[in-house]
Amino acid sequence: MYNNNYTNSINSYAAGMPAVYPAAAPAPITPTMPTMKTDYGPAPFVVDINKASLENSTYRTALWTGKHLQLTLMSLLPGEDIGLEVHPNVDQFLRIEDGVGVAMMGPAQNNLNFQQPVFSDYAIFIPAGTWHNVINTGDRPMKLYSIYAPPNHPFGTIHRTKAIAEAAEAKQ
Repeated sequence: MYNNNYTNSINSYAAGMPAVYPAAAPAPITPTMPTMKTDYGPAPFVVDINKASLENSTYRTALWTGKHLQLTLMSLLPGEDIGLEVHPNVDQFLRIEDGVGVAMMGPAQNNLNFQQPVFSDYAIFIPAGTWHNVINTGDRPMKLYSIYAPPNHPFGTIHRTKAIAEAAEAKQ
């Protein structure tokens, strides 16, 4: 008979990890997301990112901020955009959990020579120094998350609306 377990060949006991892992995923559990999301960094953290993204109703919430990385949740209303921006020293990853839109990127504010339709489950990679924007072209809120390396927003950032985000960024 075949064993339905994968074996960890490294010295896992010394690392405090099990030597054998189940071959099949356990029955799914539905984690309960806190009503008021907060920044859980820089402590170790595990989250159902799809559920957290879909439940998020804020324009931007920093869910985890570490020394070298930051995770934010975003919700864009129909017709709303992230806003044309550039991060000179920050690489950015966006994942659309639900919604449709267009991603635009380019070398200059007036030269967004890369335009691509985006849909649920699409990933967008934005190199540091690239001007970019994402516009929700759908008829319902676009749910997404963003990973910045290094962090781009202050620890604990919560912007309930785009207008609040723009006002806060104007003060910085």
